Amino acid sequence: MSTYQPPRPWVASYADGVPEDLAPVTGSLVDIVAASARDYPDAPALQFFGRETTYAQLQEAIDRAAAGLRDLGVRAGDPVAIVLPNCPQHIIAFYAVLRLGAVVVEHNPLYTPRELRKQFEDHGAKHAIVWNKVVATVQEFPADLAVSALISVDVTRAMPALTRFALRLPVAKARESRAALTERVRGTVVWESLLSTAAIPATHPRPATDDLAIIQYTSGTTGTPKGAALTHRNLLANAAQAQAWVPSIQRGKGCVVYAVLPMFHAYGLTLCLTFAMSMGARLVLFPKFDPDLVLDVVKKHPATFLPLVPPIADRLLAAATRKGVSLEGIEVAISGAMALPHELVVPFEAATGGYLVEGYGLSECSPVLMANPVADNRVPGTVGLPLPGTECRVVDPEDPTQDVPDGSPGELVVRGSQVFSGYYGKPEETEAVFVDGWYRTGDIVTIDEAGFVRIVDRIKELIITGGFNVAPTEVENALRQHPAVADAAVVGLPSEHSGEEVVAAIVVDGGADVDVEAIREYARSILTPYKVPRRLFVVDELPTSLIGKVLRRQVKEKLLALTTGA
Repeated sequence: MSTYQPPRPWVASYADGVPEDLAPVTGSLVDIVAASARDYPDAPALQFFGRETTYAQLQEAIDRAAAGLRDLGVRAGDPVAIVLPNCPQHIIAFYAVLRLGAVVVEHNPLYTPRELRKQFEDHGAKHAIVWNKVVATVQEFPADLAVSALISVDVTRAMPALTRFALRLPVAKARESRAALTERVRGTVVWESLLSTAAIPATHPRPATDDLAIIQYTSGTTGTPKGAALTHRNLLANAAQAQAWVPSIQRGKGCVVYAVLPMFHAYGLTLCLTFAMSMGARLVLFPKFDPDLVLDVVKKHPATFLPLVPPIADRLLAAATRKGVSLEGIEVAISGAMALPHELVVPFEAATGGYLVEGYGLSECSPVLMANPVADNRVPGTVGLPLPGTECRVVDPEDPTQDVPDGSPGELVVRGSQVFSGYYGKPEETEAVFVDGWYRTGDIVTIDEAGFVRIVDRIKELIITGGFNVAPTEVENALRQHPAVADAAVVGLPSEHSGEEVVAAIVVDGGADVDVEAIREYARSILTPYKVPRRLFVVDELPTSLIGKVLRRQVKEKLLALTTGA
């Protein structure tokens, strides 16, 4: 592994109070809640539709759930699948699994059966903690994937009594909400039964700093699910880096964090879950982003720290303006996953009186690598500066051992405590993304004299829509299964609402007339909604290289010309 120490011009641009480096982390993720429960036992840890859980109550629930999982056979090192929306049970399950030294595997609860099954095939978990609305999906897996213990979670059980009563009312809106949140299931272990056990003894071994903590799935460039293996060290380091980046927000001083991002996603997991718990913060949980629900909370508990994506900021600002609700008091909002338009920053900061800054990360990096300073020297259009303890270089993509001249575009490679060590069970894929100990991000960047990083291109052809990664290969494979589709190429085109929108060019088998909407419906039966192409264009042929590889860049240029009239 290289011991080369590149220059760090960005340190001079850090905001006041941000350290150049951080001390190595120790302990494990389970110590985060334990420390907050010790220091602030009566402080609110979670808020869900108005119902509060203190840190002491949260720690007790974690210890009871850990004992229940142990009784079901969960042991240190075992992967345990979590398939839940944002809810208190998700937090409890997350830390209970880790308390046993087991490994959390996060899943999108809105995945199709095929998508969920592919991930279960990869990690092989025999215990799953699942939203009761999607339990049937897991129950229908083939015998070789059958879990030995399936724990079903009714998220409404964590709501206040009045809210649960309202869901039972025989009115249309209540019926819709009830159908979206609940479903009766049989043949499962009910979540509440885990909490009825005696708490796990304090003497039960705790995980070590370098133990595997989480398997976080990322599409990568191939469309085949790859689990980024993140250790306790990786995630503790990233939470510590987030703390260091916002020195104005102090631990135990009434910090309020809004979890409007899904916690099954690396971005939401770190900035809403581990960071919030490490700060002794009030974590306000939203099962999905609903501007009206968020505004109801803003009136009483404005967010000290609000991780989001640009479409959420845009919708929240529009709703607040429409309803006449003040956003004053939101101190720091950090935006990621897609470019942050400057024309959104100005009105958002005017409405809140706080900062809205852009950051950058990857699931393989826990995920945050850099962010704009929470200060007046932030630079719109850039993704900011590497966080303390993060090393970066810009290298020749064709020879990643060689740095490019200062200021020139090249591939970003990174090194730091938050960077993973590899993909779960995939040594060849792991080897392909590391060069002499440096992780290849696949993004082409420039770094200016002050250390600010600007993304200028992607080697990877991932499409980022609404903050989620979509692998073109996966969508193309789904489209080609339709009997009328001979070939397909999927690209991302700019969208003012979601960063990019998924668009496909298809070649029709035999040149026959087809109903493109029917093809979209077919894709919807295979793919999660955000992966389904918004538009389909029928073309005579797709441009290919000499070896027959579809040239997506040329496809994108052609579709851009068609859609813009250029």
